[in-house]
Amino acid sequence: MSWFKRKDTNIQTSKKKDMPEGIWIKVPTTGETIHKRELEENVWVDPLSGYHFRIGSKEYFSFLFDKGSFKEIGDNILPTDPLEFEDRKKYKDRIKQTQEKSGLTDACRVGVGKLNKHNVVIACMDFGFIGGSMGSVVGERLSVAIDYAREKKTPLVIISQSGGARMMESVYSLMQMAKTSAKLALLDKEKVPYISVMTNPTTGGVTASYAMLGDFNIAEPGALIGFAGPRVIRQTIGQDLPDGFQTSEYLLEHGFLDLIVKRPKLKKKLGQLLRILANKA
Repeated sequence: MSWFKRKDTNIQTSKKKDMPEGIWIKVPTTGETIHKRELEENVWVDPLSGYHFRIGSKEYFSFLFDKGSFKEIGDNILPTDPLEFEDRKKYKDRIKQTQEKSGLTDACRVGVGKLNKHNVVIACMDFGFIGGSMGSVVGERLSVAIDYAREKKTPLVIISQSGGARMMESVYSLMQMAKTSAKLALLDKEKVPYISVMTNPTTGGVTASYAMLGDFNIAEPGALIGFAGPRVIRQTIGQDLPDGFQTSEYLLEHGFLDLIVKRPKLKKKLGQLLRILANKA
């Protein structure tokens, strides 16, 4: 932008206007920029390329629950440091700093409300809290969600977004795989519907447990879904891997998913599935 002075009209422009940060956002896949407001109106999906930006429980709850209205449960369950773990910093300090930075208390929130007039329990993970890692609080909050759904005979939706089990809690994290899977078995026994929604990324122990146990397993486009990373798998089997073999598109093609749903259509599709499951019951 060039600076100029117009002496004849006494109009002077000698300052370059600063563009507020965060107004224009770069799309990773195309390099193009898009206005933040346009992204928000399209639930954080680029209208041109279809790239799905990562969002958290605040955003999912705002457009999935009717009028964004819900009651949160399980929020009184808070993380501790049972192993007094320390790597680059103490785990208890990491928890405190992440809570202050993210505004979250842990990597999962549970809401109860209505979706297209259907009663529903939605548990949503947040990658912004230590990579959406599954620790004891995540497992316990999911258990609260499952128990509530089972008691009230209310369909359950879990939105997964995780790098896997939280290493700072060691075996306490791994126990959550068995606990949540067992709870879902009880839910299934009561014939209460469970829909699993996998977003980018859904990996590790989350994929190996509750994320793949839905009556319907659906995913957003382009999501990374898998257990171990490509490098580990390549070293283990000693073979090159197909391109995109851990994307939601590849998993759908090979029968691991039922549906891929674009985020702007997610609420409508969930409403359709809930109606189908309600009629089946």
